[in-house]
Amino acid sequence: MRSFLSPHPQLYTVQMSIRVRFAPSPTGHLHVGNVRTALYNWLFARQKSGAFILRIEDTDLDRSEKRYEEQLMDDLKWLGLSWDEGVDIGGGCGPYRQTDRFDLYTRYADRLLKAGKAYYCFCSVEELEREREAQLKAGSQPHYQGKCRAIAPEEAGRRRDQGEEATLRLKIRDGIVGFRDLVFGPLEVDCDVIGDFILLRSDGSAQYNFACVVDDACMQITHVIRGEGHISNTYRQILLYEALDLSLPQFAHLSTILGKDGAKLSKRHGATSIDEFRRRGYLPEALINYLTLLGWAPERDGREILTPEELVEEFSLERVNRSPAIFDPDKLNWVNRSHLKKADPTRIVRLALPHLEEAGLVPKEADSETSRWAADCIGFLINHVDKLEDLPAEFSRTFSFDPEAGLAAPEVQEVVSQTGAREVIAAFADYLNERDFVDFDVYREAVNAVKAQTGQKGKNLFHPIRVSVTAQASGPELEKLIPLLERGSRLPLPKKVMSARDRARQVKGMLA
Repeated sequence: MRSFLSPHPQLYTVQMSIRVRFAPSPTGHLHVGNVRTALYNWLFARQKSGAFILRIEDTDLDRSEKRYEEQLMDDLKWLGLSWDEGVDIGGGCGPYRQTDRFDLYTRYADRLLKAGKAYYCFCSVEELEREREAQLKAGSQPHYQGKCRAIAPEEAGRRRDQGEEATLRLKIRDGIVGFRDLVFGPLEVDCDVIGDFILLRSDGSAQYNFACVVDDACMQITHVIRGEGHISNTYRQILLYEALDLSLPQFAHLSTILGKDGAKLSKRHGATSIDEFRRRGYLPEALINYLTLLGWAPERDGREILTPEELVEEFSLERVNRSPAIFDPDKLNWVNRSHLKKADPTRIVRLALPHLEEAGLVPKEADSETSRWAADCIGFLINHVDKLEDLPAEFSRTFSFDPEAGLAAPEVQEVVSQTGAREVIAAFADYLNERDFVDFDVYREAVNAVKAQTGQKGKNLFHPIRVSVTAQASGPELEKLIPLLERGSRLPLPKKVMSARDRARQVKGMLA
């Protein structure tokens, strides 16, 4: 293995133990697959005290947009995946945007050309397409068959000087090219099926594989961790490392993420972009937790709910699974619910309030008393939702009141038809009606008074009381709900909240 301390002046000469990179193209939003790639790189770097580098591969000029670059950096920051070098913070191996590195690619291409390891190809697009179609028709793997290899360098230079368009291709050696993948094990392919691939397009811009190798070498990347779709690229890149006399990094390819139907994950399976998960009210630590589990599992005690710090401590490439990972939205919801329960309440209120405000359930510029009430409502309901976007519906179910529809439900009819149920409902309504304010203590006093008056207990006592307050047979804890109803009924809310006293009185009247 050759040293990274290359004689080439473009290479960064300060050795670091572990250096990995995430190199997205700014052509769209970050989705589950490439975020998991970023995450595994970040976890590996943090555990090994190495460097995590953010490089922007924007050579696709037609599709790359600045807004996507800014969005992907914002998404990574939101997830907590900080980088040590990159387009926004610089570093010793910059620049970190490929469109700022074209001169570097040209110098490396010239080196290959002068060494006789690359040559100009004058084949037209139409000619190459005819060759490709013929190969497919014959049942062979399409690849360039080296027609222009025989053109003498002097003639190629003359034709270029006369303005004839040409691409630059790598002269592929014979034999087998292979490597030991850290996830998939030994992999190899015959060079004959690869063909002499393009390094520079006719306009002089670098193709992906060439730019990627130059960048990884110059940035001294020690481990390339990316999706298994890049395995075919890895063979080509190894040939480039050989041709440039550069040391190989280690490669680890991550299995494809599938939907529950076994098809490759796509928008038809639901949310896939980080921006959408963020808007729906998933916590970043929950997404990190779940995405890490897509192809990896901790060695100790089988835990699945892990903090980012715990993931860093336990992560290892050796435990990454080569089998396809299945993205399960229900499992993600369970993981997110678990993190919502553990999160700081003040933070949850800050994140949840915009969802309630947008739904018109609490005012956007609330007074202090209304704000405290809304915060208490969020704390009361948070254990009943999978994600923050579910809060408005849960809020409406909890604080709206439709006794006519509720009392008609079969399960409610079953409760009120039991012996003594209507007496409990009437006695509870009468007790609350005589109190100025119903808080936790008043509620407990009412329960004890009704129990003594009617002789009912257990479910024969509490089920009718629930019906009197909610017109439902099941629901959240009444001892917490009733004080919130009382407080909410006295606030200037966009949608009126009815007090427990008024609810019980209305239900009593309807059952009389």
